[in-house]
Amino acid sequence: MTPEQLLREGLAVYGLPADAAAIEGLEEFSRRLLERNQVMNLTAITDPCDVAALHLLDCAYLLTAADFRGKSVVDVGTGAGFPGMPLRILEPNFDLTLLDSLGKRVDFLRETADAMGLRRVRCVHARAEEFARKHREQFDIATSRAVAQLNVLCELTLPLVKVGGVFLAMKSVESDPELQEARSAIAQLGGAVEDVTDYTIPGTEVTHRVVRIRKERPTPAGFPVLSPASRKHPCDKNGMEMSPKLGFEKIFLKIFIFSFSNDARRYKIG
Repeated sequence: MTPEQLLREGLAVYGLPADAAAIEGLEEFSRRLLERNQVMNLTAITDPCDVAALHLLDCAYLLTAADFRGKSVVDVGTGAGFPGMPLRILEPNFDLTLLDSLGKRVDFLRETADAMGLRRVRCVHARAEEFARKHREQFDIATSRAVAQLNVLCELTLPLVKVGGVFLAMKSVESDPELQEARSAIAQLGGAVEDVTDYTIPGTEVTHRVVRIRKERPTPAGFPVLSPASRKHPCDKNGMEMSPKLGFEKIFLKIFIFSFSNDARRYKIG
């Protein structure tokens, strides 16, 4: 089966439009991703059919989890543009901010969005905790496919989300313990777990999960907590310190974006 067939049939399974422009856009992004991947590390998945299924269709599922139309959306720790870029290609009617701490990845995304004529896309090179401090409660939806424990992701993302908005976290189906451990932190940050949905990527036997967290109250002003490194170098590649107020161990963490070929390692953090 070709990547085009995989995409067309997979989108149909989700009940999403699979018009020629959408398919062509996804295939073009895949080509540009794999071309740039030859000179910088963007993904460990290099087969076009695997990119179509394990990256593009996986991310496309989020369009069934929330209505993105007319919304302001931030993709935290976007890496190579997942899930944000596939969402933008498939649904043009929302404002998208792609946030990542690595400048080379942001440059790739900015160049790609411009070359593909994708509108209403802002690519931001910044540390997540610094960005969250300066853009509090400005987004209707936050997404993340980043490698981090859910409590960490919530501290970085929920401050960005408007009251009434949602955070969509893409996680492993083995994330039940992680979810239970994060519930107290989620509540302290003003959120509540609204729904947990498992889905199988069409054309594969791979099952993933979306955790939908509703923002019910404003996040307290002290979050996210800034690390000393962040205060000195807001756009460097050092990690952030976890919040002692949420009972997290004080550690320094980097958010890396890995492809789903590294699922086993990715989801056994902690």
